[in-house]
Amino acid sequence: MTEEFLSGTTGNPWASGNLALVEEAVRKAAATEIMPRFRQLAAHEIVEKNGPHDLVTVADRCAEEHLTASLTALLPGSVVVGEEAVHADPAVYEELQGDAPVWIVDPVDGTRQFVHGDPGFCTLVALARRGEVLASWTYAPALDEMAVAVRGHGARVDGAPIRAGSPEPGAVLEVAMSHPDFTTPEQKQALLALDTEGVHGRPCGSAGLEYLAVARGELDGVAFSWENAWDHAAGLLLVAEAGGTDLTLTGERFRVTGANALPFTAARDEATARRLHRLLASRRG
Repeated sequence: MTEEFLSGTTGNPWASGNLALVEEAVRKAAATEIMPRFRQLAAHEIVEKNGPHDLVTVADRCAEEHLTASLTALLPGSVVVGEEAVHADPAVYEELQGDAPVWIVDPVDGTRQFVHGDPGFCTLVALARRGEVLASWTYAPALDEMAVAVRGHGARVDGAPIRAGSPEPGAVLEVAMSHPDFTTPEQKQALLALDTEGVHGRPCGSAGLEYLAVARGELDGVAFSWENAWDHAAGLLLVAEAGGTDLTLTGERFRVTGANALPFTAARDEATARRLHRLLASRRG
């Protein structure tokens, strides 16, 4: 059912029309629920979930509700695993391991940026089944950029194919990573291994937009210490379809269903991913 939804009768997902319908649903949710509130939020519309760096707004909640309705209508029998739904009921996350097609949704990735009026936020949607991500949409509404990836069929930004390429030989690797202050002591030690000659690390912004930068070849890699599926599913497929790859701390590929060895890395090409993985693993206890 999921494969038929993506490919239609032509076998070519880019010509099936359903990719465009999902894109339209994402754009409409952003135009209706997110952008009218951008730089217009009242104080009572911003709430701390697990601390001052974990925020949710009325835009997050309304956009997820909008997408839940529109996406399940496009694919009958599908379910949604959304960030806010899981926050309300952690059991929802178990849908990732079921047989039904799953829409993995982060309505506003980069809520901190959104709250501060920074355009560096995006809406993330991925379609998965039995733990395999089949397609993804990364939409930056304030920047009006839409990235789409389909497993086995490449990645595009605003309709144009993209490739991650490889870093120039000898160039310093630019890597976005989790801030060490928001990690376990073991993860902090692993991330500190990236503070070495030939690597320039910086704190990450919106995970979805950092993945897009890797897929475009504008950033060499990322290193993250958390595994929420809504933060990573869309971007990891985007990077993979642009020619990149990812590795967890044990050298395995990232699983959206969880139980990954953290931190993990994703990079423009396999050689870069393995180099970053070796550094991260060098501090493993």
